Amino acid sequence: FQNLVRKVPVADNVFEYAVRLVGKTRAGRELATERINEYIDYGAGPRASQYLIIGAKTHALIRGKYSPDIEDVQAVAKMVLRHRMVRNYKAEAENISADSIIESIF
Repeated sequence: FQNLVRKVPVADNVFEYAVRLVGKTRAGRELATERINEYIDYGAGPRASQYLIIGAKTHALIRGKYSPDIEDVQAVAKMVLRHRMVRNYKAEAENISADSIIESIF
């Protein structure tokens, strides 16, 4: 199954979406939202994009699709990104979850 997943084709717009989504998690960067800048100290690294794509491919195959779309990336985003983002003290104090922050960047 691992070999099959890696052979699944992915459209350019889905790759670009995954890369931009990860870029949005990095505070102080051009793509970062106000919520990210307010609550995140460290965002996801470059490998997060790779795992978003692998997860999206798997999600698509399980649902009988031949190629993932943006909805497949979104379906796996919380699982891939939540432990790759470091919330700051303010987020901890206000009980802001990583999941709610991730949902805000879709």
